[in-house]
Amino acid sequence: MRFIVWADEQGRIREFELSGHAGFAEEGSDIVCAGVSALSIAAVNGLEHFLSVAPKVQEAEGHLTCELPEVKEQELESAQWILQTMTLGIEQIQMTYGQNYIFIDRRRWTPC
Repeated sequence: MRFIVWADEQGRIREFELSGHAGFAEEGSDIVCAGVSALSIAAVNGLEHFLSVAPKVQEAEGHLTCELPEVKEQELESAQWILQTMTLGIEQIQMTYGQNYIFIDRRRWTPC
C-alpha cells in the first residue's frame, strides 16, 4: 500500500493519496488495510463536515485521493488536526506492521 502526502512549505498537509492493498492478509481479512482505510475515510468525513468547502475526493477500488480546495487560512489550520492525526495513525500502523505493507511518501505541495 502506498500513502502519499503533499505538504506545503509550512508542513501543512494539502493533499493525500492511498493506493494499492497492504498484502498483510487476504483481501477482506487484512487488518493493516482496514486500519488505514478507516483512518483515511474518517479524515475525509471530518473534512467534509467541518470545512465550508468540501475537499475534492476521488474513490475507486484500492485508491483514494483527497485534495483541499482553496480554503480560508483558519480552516486550513483546523483541517491539520484531522490530517495530521490521520497521518500519525498511519505512521503508527507502519511502525507496528512494517514498511513491507505501507510505504509512506512525503512530497512538497505546490499550488497549480
